[in-house]
Amino acid sequence: MTTRHRAAAATAVSALVVAGGHFIGAAAAHADDVKPSVPPGTEPSASAPVAIDSNAPGLKIPQGGTLAPVKVLDIAEVVEDLGGEQRRQETNETVMMALQSEVLFPEDSAVFNAQAAARIQAIGNEINQSKATRIRVFGFTDDQGSYEHGKELSKQRADAVHNELAKTVTNASVVFDVRGYSEDYPIADNGTEEGRKKNRRVEITFPRGAG
Repeated sequence: MTTRHRAAAATAVSALVVAGGHFIGAAAAHADDVKPSVPPGTEPSASAPVAIDSNAPGLKIPQGGTLAPVKVLDIAEVVEDLGGEQRRQETNETVMMALQSEVLFPEDSAVFNAQAAARIQAIGNEINQSKATRIRVFGFTDDQGSYEHGKELSKQRADAVHNELAKTVTNASVVFDVRGYSEDYPIADNGTEEGRKKNRRVEITFPRGAG
């Protein structure tokens, strides 16, 4: 197994706005005109803090001062293999596995390579252990080429991963949320090939198990 390194990340809460998409085994969601700052379902999951009285004398706020808007921090532990081909991000509630497209598909293709199925099956086995009832499969591309082509390719790749997961996941009532986002929501700089490689990815998100 390749050498791995660990890093902790904290993400500030942003407004939750549900975007359009389609669900396997569930009714279609309604599209919204406002694009969220992160893909739906990947918002921080930390619970809201207790209410704070801005007039409480113990806060010792200077005269004329006000409290900034409350933010909730969701601590995420990130484990990435040395080449960045696979990244695992865990919060207190979810696990997200991000696989670079190059380890699953040939260039500009949504057909699995020889090693892809085994990677997806391993994730499916973990999903079985977590007894997940909802799985998100989101595809992303870099900003090269047209947005429309990226939208189609990212959705086709997400569909391919979903189809392989469905062979392994044993819970018949599980709901898959499968979406393609093209170049939206980059996680690295599209100005470099290294960054574009990280942005070309498929993310699989599911609830953490009790164990």
